[in-house]
Amino acid sequence: MPAGVPWTSYLKMFAASLLAMGAGAEVVHRYYRPDLTIPEIPPKPGELKTELLGLNERQHEPQNPTLPRTL
Repeated sequence: MPAGVPWTSYLKMFAASLLAMGAGAEVVHRYYRPDLTIPEIPPKPGELKTELLGLNERQHEPQNPTLPRTL
């Protein structure tokens, strides 16, 4: 195996990386919730509107000007 790693360790890491990749894709898919419906007539340029579900909850939170800004 590559770099002298045993097959068992190699397969464990491969399985763990596949599970982590799948879990990350699921989290992103649930956060953005894509519209999977296919319209009969495609939208004209500029008509397609997308929004983040979590954005409306956090939108326009007042910022405290007395607190120092951090980088």
